[in-house]
Amino acid sequence: MSQAQSSQSTSRPTLQETQLTRARASLRQAVANYSRYFRSSKNPALQTSLKKDLDRLSANLNKLDNAIVRIAVFGLVSRGKSAILNALLGEKVLETGPINGVTLKPQVIRWSPTGGIVPPERAIVPQGAKVQIELIDTPGLDEVDGQTRADMARDVAEQADLILFIVAGDITRTEYKALCDLRQAQKPLILVFNKIDLYPDQSRQAIYESLQRLGARTGNGARLQQLLTADEIVMVAAEPAPLQMRVEWADGRVTHEWETPPSQIDELKYKILTILNREGRSLLALNALFQAKNAETRMAEAIVEIRNTDAEALIWKFTRYKALAVGLNPIAILDLMGGAISDLAMIRALAELYGLPMTRYEAGKLLKTILISSGSLLLSEIGSGILLGVGKSATAIATGTDTSAGFSALAGVSIVQAGIAGYGSYSVGRAAQIYLEQGCTWGSQGASTVIQDILNQVEPNTIIYRLRQELM
Repeated sequence: MSQAQSSQSTSRPTLQETQLTRARASLRQAVANYSRYFRSSKNPALQTSLKKDLDRLSANLNKLDNAIVRIAVFGLVSRGKSAILNALLGEKVLETGPINGVTLKPQVIRWSPTGGIVPPERAIVPQGAKVQIELIDTPGLDEVDGQTRADMARDVAEQADLILFIVAGDITRTEYKALCDLRQAQKPLILVFNKIDLYPDQSRQAIYESLQRLGARTGNGARLQQLLTADEIVMVAAEPAPLQMRVEWADGRVTHEWETPPSQIDELKYKILTILNREGRSLLALNALFQAKNAETRMAEAIVEIRNTDAEALIWKFTRYKALAVGLNPIAILDLMGGAISDLAMIRALAELYGLPMTRYEAGKLLKTILISSGSLLLSEIGSGILLGVGKSATAIATGTDTSAGFSALAGVSIVQAGIAGYGSYSVGRAAQIYLEQGCTWGSQGASTVIQDILNQVEPNTIIYRLRQELM
C-alpha cells in the first residue's frame, strides 16, 4: 500500500466517526426538544400523534449509539435468501427447505464476520471493530399479498442501511419491478446471483445487460442504473447442489457417494465488508438522520395542525396590531420599523405556540427568508409604506394650517396604508407557519443540515456519491 493510500485509509474512519458523532448529537437534540413538548402538552390527540415518531427517534438514537448496521435481504421465493444468510453466518441458523414460505416474517440475526473470509491478499480488517452488523431475513416478496407485502418491504427497507436483493436464474419482470420498488428507498443495494453452480455460464456483465434490457422495456432503467452498476453484482452458491463422487477402496471396490461442496460465499462477504469499511458509518449516520428528518417533519405537521386555530387567531391579532400601529403613526420611517418589529414578534410568538425554539436572531433570519421568497410582497409593502408614509407625514404637517382638509386626507392615507400593512403581516404570518413546519430539521444540529454536510463530504468512489444528488 502506498503512503497516499495509507494516509487516505487512515483519514476515512476519522471522517466517518465525525459524521456519526454529529448524527448522534442531532438525534439527541431532536429527542430532547420533542420529549419536552410531549411532556408539557395537555392535548391527548397530539401526545398520541407524537409518541410513535418519538419512539422511532429514540430507537434510531440507540442504533447510532450502539453503531448497529442493518443489512436487509429481499427476493422472491426459492431464491435462497435464508441459505445465503446461513452461509454468511457459517452455520444453519435459519430454516430452509424446498417448500415455499419457510420464512413467514422478518427475522433479525446478529453477524460477527470472522477470519478466512477472502484470500489474504484481499483481506479486509473492518474499520468497524466497534460496528455491529444485523442481518434481516424477509419473506419472499411474491408470497405476501398486496398492501401487506408493500408495507413490510417499505418498513424493513427504511430500517436497513444496506440491501441485498437475491436472484437465481433469469431475472423475471416481477423481480425487476420489486428491485425498482426497493430502489425508491434510496439505500445502497447489492444484487446477489445465487445458485451459480447451476448456471456456470452466467457472468456479472451478462446479468447487468439483462437488467438494462428489462429497464429499457419498462422505462425504469436509468433510475436503477444510478444505484446499481455491474460492480454491485455478486455471484454466490449458498447451498451448492450435491455432486456424485466416485470412491475407490483399497480392496478394489468402487462406490459412488453424494457429497455437498462448500458454499461459495466469500465474494459476498468481501463486497459487504468493503462497503462497510469504506462508507459504513456514513451510511449509518445518513439513514438515521433521514428517518429523524421524516419523524420530525411528521411531528411538526401534527403540532401545526393541532395548533392551527390558535395560530390563526394569533396571526389576526398581530395583523390588527400592525395595521393600527402603522395607520395611526404619522412618521414614515417609524411605520416601516414598527411593522418589522411587529412581524418579528409574531414569528417568535408562533414559534412559542408550536413549541419550537426560536431566538430573536433566528426569527430575523426567518423573516428575511420569507420576505426574499415573497419579493412582490416586500416591494409592495416597502414601496407603499415609503410613498404613503411620506404623504401621510406631509399631510400631518398640513393639518397645522388646514385642520379639516388635512385631517380628511390623513385619515384616507392612513386607512390605505393600514390595509396594506395588515395584508403584509397576515401573509408573513401564514408563510411563517409553513417555514416553521418545514424548517424544523434545520439549524446547526438539525437533521437536514447534517445530512447536507455529510453528502458534501462523500468521495466519488462510494455508493453514496451516486445517490448524492437525489438525496440532497
